Amino acid sequence: MSTIDLAGFITEVKGQAIHQGFHVHDERHFMETYSLRQWWEVDLHPESGCGSPMELHLALDVDPRVLLAFDDAFATATDPSSLPNEFFFPLTLTWTLPAPSIDLLNLALNLAGLTGMSLPLEVAATDSYGSPAAAPERAISVTARRSVSLTKILEGEEVVDDTLERANDVSLFLLKLLE
Repeated sequence: MSTIDLAGFITEVKGQAIHQGFHVHDERHFMETYSLRQWWEVDLHPESGCGSPMELHLALDVDPRVLLAFDDAFATATDPSSLPNEFFFPLTLTWTLPAPSIDLLNLALNLAGLTGMSLPLEVAATDSYGSPAAAPERAISVTARRSVSLTKILEGEEVVDDTLERANDVSLFLLKLLE
């Protein structure tokens, strides 16, 4: 049994997402039996985006080596409040949407102005061809990554409200592109 309640943390993240104006549509938990690596995934979108083709996918990647190292540090710590803040899991937010004629550089600059350094974003496009004679269908993906501190989760201080607030800003901006 782990020192950290990851299911509880994901539940807290979903609650914070609802508080920020998101609808949570799906949650998945995967575990590899041979490596014990885990993924928690949550699909959501802003309330105003119901029925839109834009999707936001939130994923927490749980590396068992990091979790075991944190559990060992906790077990050997004389004072649990003095645990080093050196154990992290990556949290990834990925937006996908169809966008046939969007200038990627302009989009990246507009989003950077929206989120600043608090939530760096990567913008990419993929062209798909149904057949060699068909016109391409372009899809845009926007990805944000941040680290989640296990020490702060244990202390109840790891809050992703700011990340979710920025994610909502990005979501609303992307929804306007689809209008």
